[in-house]
Amino acid sequence: FFIIPHRLFLCFRHFHSKIVLRLNVLHPTMFSSLKSSPVVSRALRTQFVMQRLQSSTAGALASMKGRHFLSIDELSNDELNGLLQLSHEYKETYGGSSIKNTEAPKPLTGDSLAMIFQKRSTRTRVSSETGMFLLGGHALFLGPSDIQLGVNETMKDTALVLSRFNSVLLARVYAHSDVTELAEHATVPVINALSDRHHPLQTLADLMALQQHFGDVKGKTLAWVGDGNNVLHDLMYGATKLGMNLRIATPTGYEPNPEVLQITEGLVKENGTVEIVSTTDASEAVAGADVVVTDTWVSMGQEDEYAKRVAEFDGYQVNSKLMSQANPGAVFLHCLPRHQEEVADEVFYSDASLVFPEAENRMWTVMAVIAAQLGKL
Repeated sequence: FFIIPHRLFLCFRHFHSKIVLRLNVLHPTMFSSLKSSPVVSRALRTQFVMQRLQSSTAGALASMKGRHFLSIDELSNDELNGLLQLSHEYKETYGGSSIKNTEAPKPLTGDSLAMIFQKRSTRTRVSSETGMFLLGGHALFLGPSDIQLGVNETMKDTALVLSRFNSVLLARVYAHSDVTELAEHATVPVINALSDRHHPLQTLADLMALQQHFGDVKGKTLAWVGDGNNVLHDLMYGATKLGMNLRIATPTGYEPNPEVLQITEGLVKENGTVEIVSTTDASEAVAGADVVVTDTWVSMGQEDEYAKRVAEFDGYQVNSKLMSQANPGAVFLHCLPRHQEEVADEVFYSDASLVFPEAENRMWTVMAVIAAQLGKL
């Protein structure tokens, strides 16, 4: 009898409605006596809150069922918030739990994810494979030696064939046109796991890390220091949709895509945020910032430009001196992998750095995207 209440409490945290209903039906006398326990009483209140949250999340994400996930601007504000909320819920359910993951819900049992990788990645592969496993599904890795998009077989044929085998297609590619063509012909949802124009999964992980640290991020200021690349593009969309202000510093010639900037300026007006600050001065961008973000200066496929780029990004390293110009309590983000010319160890391994929670969040967020696309929350 001593062990039962403890086990019930653990179950309440993760299977609230099912456990309460089952106990009430099968053991009404025990349920009635346990209800007066402070522990069980708190669990019941938590059950009510979680049911409300899950109901709200499901409603916000209903429109994502069957849709592709190619960039953050394709999401409504409600859908973006819904994905982030579901990501937090998945971390609560599957992360660091006393309930073994084998006992947690498996909503994607019988589903499979085909992962097409033109570009290698530690976080994308591990987070997607592990996340799919936690939800009960299966992930299949297809590297360059397994599949060559548009080489031995047309993109259309590849999309149609893989759609017959898999529930969702995830693609990490060089050209954005590859993932859009894949999505055009696929008969199942497609996820853009990175292209030369967008990296929406990274933005979800970034925003989740900021919510974990700050709570509500509306009104916070985010400063980008570095290359105006694919990571920045979706972060511009996502941060603005959550009500954050943007300050962007890039060397001349490395500005964000003009069309992305134009779309973001429209989002600024819609969401009532401060006009975007664009500069070539890293110190100017960081002044008054609550979040400082950078990324690699030399992306995969640009290795022959290394010396040129490092020289042109001189003065853009995020170090203690630069961080001291941000607001007190400012935090640092980097999507990894990082190089020391981009950020000094004194910042990267400091208490201000959120890089490792940010990396972990790649799993919770891709789980949320896949579940939403399949309508199995």
